[in-house]
This record gives sequence, structure tokens and C-alpha cells, in this order.
Amino acid sequence: MSISSERIVAFLLVGLSLTFTSATQAGLSNKILVFPYETDYSFVALIPQKEMELRAFTLCMRVATELQGERQIILFAYRTADYDELNVWREKDGRISFYMSGDGAFFHLPPITTFRTSLCLTWESQTGLAAFWVDGRRSTYQVYKPGHTIRPKGTVLLGQDPDKHLGGLEALQSFVGEVTDLNMWDHVLSRSLIQAWHYGHKVPEGEIFDWATIEYELNGNVMVVDDD
Repeated sequence: MSISSERIVAFLLVGLSLTFTSATQAGLSNKILVFPYETDYSFVALIPQKEMELRAFTLCMRVATELQGERQIILFAYRTADYDELNVWREKDGRISFYMSGDGAFFHLPPITTFRTSLCLTWESQTGLAAFWVDGRRSTYQVYKPGHTIRPKGTVLLGQDPDKHLGGLEALQSFVGEVTDLNMWDHVLSRSLIQAWHYGHKVPEGEIFDWATIEYELNGNVMVVDDD
């Protein structure tokens, strides 16, 4: 079975019937993903370098959006057949949240605006300690789902939230803006490494996603442009 066929099967498992408009591509060094319009069909599927059976992680990205007001925005979505394993949102009230198979954790952070924000999320299962990092600064810790394990064999999307209970993809939850430099590690990075990443210094490659070598598939109106 080809990689593209495997991804289509994955979407069928989560109750969606989606086909891709491009083949699998790799590597986004010095590139930005631009989501120019609010749609219910534009997304980027990311193919992890290893199975996402996780008891800890660090997820980082640089993100910008013009969307303001009372509107949800999906920033990152990882779903298996029955669960939203890891979803990151900007909520209607402006808080940033993440959900792992149930109720979420909510944080009051500086707003994501038209100017690029460096956003990281760390979590580890042993203690449940979770925090967001904005431009190298850590939020207050929250304790969220100690003992939990993120399940493997799901699908990762940027731009849309795949949810069979909502009937598929929703334009009013879609992401509009820019994403770049998305990386994900299978452990919690230290403060010094997160700050080094924020300032553009070299850090260890992400075991799950590394922007320089990341495999991805485009669908709909998503543009890949130079990071000028």
C-alpha cells in the first residue's frame, strides 16, 4: 500500500472520506504554510517519523493569524478512530487550550496576532505537568491527565479539526494564517532548549516532526511560500 493510500485509510477510520490533491512531499526548511481562506476542505496532513504512542512531548510552532473575535481556531489536531488524542485550540474567549481524549486544559496567554508567535506546549504523563511557552516564556504549570498515554495510529492535520461527531470538517473552526517551523519531540525539552528554538538556534531534531525533513500532503487552498 502506498503512503497516500495509507493516509486515506486513516481518514476513513476517523469517519471522514477525504482524498488528497498532492503527493507526499518532504522538507519545509525556510518555508511557510499559508492558509489564506476560511474553508471546510483545506488542510495539511503531517506524517510522523515514529508512532505517536506518547507519555511526554514538546510541540513547537511559529504561528500568525488575522482571525480575532469569538471564533475557535484549530492550531493542531491529532485524532485516532475514536478520540481527539491531541488537539490545540484558540478558544472563542481567546484562551489557548489543549485536549487529550476528553476535557481540556485552558491557559490565559498573550494573544496570537498577525505578528508571528513562537508557541510551544509541553506535557509529561508521570506528573501531568503541562505548560505553554510563548516566545520563550513559560506559563504557569497545570496538572493535566497524569498517567495518560496518547494512542498511536492516528492522523495529524493542520488547518482543520477532523471530528466524525461534528460531521467532518467545519469552516468556522478552520485555521486562517501562517504556520512554520513545527517540530515535535517525544520528551519535554528543557527551558534552555525551548528558548534556543525560539531564537532560531540549532536544537536537537524532533523525533516525531522535524520541519527540515517533515513529510506532508497538501489539500485545498494551502500555499507553501518562502520565509522571507
